[in-house]
Amino acid sequence: MRFSPLPAPSLIDTHCHLDAPEFAERVDAVAADAAAAGLGQLLVPSVSRDSFASTLAMRERFGCWIALGLHPIYINQHLDAHLAELETLIRQETPQAVGEIGLDFYVPGLDAQRQEWLFAEQLKLARRYDLPVILHVRRSQDRILKYLRQIPVRGGIAHAFNGSRQQADMFIKLGFKLGFGGTMSYSGSRRIRELAATLPIQHIVLETDAPDIPPEWAQSLHNVPANLPRLAKILAELRNIDLDEMTRTLWRNSLTALGLAP
Repeated sequence: MRFSPLPAPSLIDTHCHLDAPEFAERVDAVAADAAAAGLGQLLVPSVSRDSFASTLAMRERFGCWIALGLHPIYINQHLDAHLAELETLIRQETPQAVGEIGLDFYVPGLDAQRQEWLFAEQLKLARRYDLPVILHVRRSQDRILKYLRQIPVRGGIAHAFNGSRQQADMFIKLGFKLGFGGTMSYSGSRRIRELAATLPIQHIVLETDAPDIPPEWAQSLHNVPANLPRLAKILAELRNIDLDEMTRTLWRNSLTALGLAP
């Protein structure tokens, strides 16, 4: 099966690592289940130079949207030469976005200074090729906002948003959509659920981050994109919006975030 290049109104998983090793033996079934659940598209971001090929393979195999970038968690693996390879691929392959890029100040042992240098260089690439970015924002919201003000890009998505309302408003002001997913399904995630319920709806997108961040009903399992419809239902209930209307709104938001709005 193949996803549509520009899907009709439907749910879109704006962050799914379909090429992750956890799916290696069942990736066809995972993609088929997503389509059967009503998803019109998936965005698959790369994380390292070694994952560029597998990310591109997901586009070739399933017609997925893709992002190409160097993830901060793997900062100790990234070489300067990988940045040049990334630019070559961006120029040759025309991804939907540059990503997954950003800063991670949670995982111990990651060189913060090198993270910031690499993030800034990838923002420059996104600006050079007029692409949105897919942001990894982990305990680094204010620092990332600083770089976005210094190196403006055409927006994108702040993946797995977990900041304050003030920080959310700043990302929105800079042209970003905010990604919500499995964390929103936990009743104890009060701040996240409050943000999901009260932020301007036109600035929200849904994601799974599969195979990570599993929802409440699948805590012991790998997350899969087929979980997205239940997340959409939770969001619709939090906002007291009809599910069909929510689906159409999220579809428009996703396309807008990636510069694909009809």
